[in-house]
Amino acid sequence: MNKPLRFAILVFLGVLLLGLCSRSVAAVVEGSPQEDIPLVKSLKITILSTMLADTAGIGEWGFAALVEADGHQILFDTGRLPETVLQNAKALGIELSDVQDVILSHNHADHAGGLVMLRRELAKKNSTAVSRTHVARGIFWGRPLDPRGPSMPVVKEGYEEIGGIFIERAEPVEMRPGVWLTGPVPRIHPERNYGRGGKVGQVDSPDGPIEDNIPESQSLVVSTPRGLVVMSGCGHAGIINTIDYAHKVVGPAPVHAVLGGFHLMEASDERLAWTGEMLREREVENLVGAHCTGIEALFRLRQGTGLARQHAVVGAVGASFSLEKGIDPLMLAR
Repeated sequence: MNKPLRFAILVFLGVLLLGLCSRSVAAVVEGSPQEDIPLVKSLKITILSTMLADTAGIGEWGFAALVEADGHQILFDTGRLPETVLQNAKALGIELSDVQDVILSHNHADHAGGLVMLRRELAKKNSTAVSRTHVARGIFWGRPLDPRGPSMPVVKEGYEEIGGIFIERAEPVEMRPGVWLTGPVPRIHPERNYGRGGKVGQVDSPDGPIEDNIPESQSLVVSTPRGLVVMSGCGHAGIINTIDYAHKVVGPAPVHAVLGGFHLMEASDERLAWTGEMLREREVENLVGAHCTGIEALFRLRQGTGLARQHAVVGAVGASFSLEKGIDPLMLAR
């Protein structure tokens, strides 16, 4: 083959390869995850357990919320005391007997304490009620020094005795179209949102005892036409880590709302300023800080994000967020 012909062939192949690459890049841009993945069109989240109570229900040191996505109900955490979520749901006129799926964000008793009672009582109306609980790897590891309540192995035994099953995962999963469970959230940013009073316990991992950074901490992410809605139990993995992982799992999209506990009640002014700035950079549009977020911490986050009062509130029992109406903080936290 002479040199001019060989050169012409190489030029032709180069142009062809460039064209293919250009089309691939265009396909990625045009077919963004927000276009390709299913979107939840109707979403409402109602808090059923947290410390602040309004005109209906009772407060406690715990967290639970009912997620209603395109007509499907999911219970996110179950509160601390056995009957709190049942009592608050009744006071708010919410029927829970059709809920089959439960998510436990992590092992602590203030999130798992109501699980067995909920299953026992609601199964009287519907045999499948609260029968399937989704957890992340590490939740059943031994924590011999944790004084905060029944260990998860004890909860597991009681729950399975009355017909409940646990589904344990180590990776993200799409539970329903547009509804994602993160599984354990990687710790990229140095958010140490765990422990209390500067004390951190140990957990018996398969490789031996390690610092208990709550490795199973997971969140729920709902993909909607307005962007991602992120639900956090305590945010022990760090709320910024969680948001960034949500983008990695689901895809690039605006962050329409972040709700739940963020475990910032003991955070320093510097940590709160950093968190607020990171939330601002990620252009979070709505913020509901409940449970272990801390009241003062929520106000600092409001300042840091620059969000208006109606878009950054302290979560209360009965408060809700929906795509249609946004945040309804009720009266006390308005």
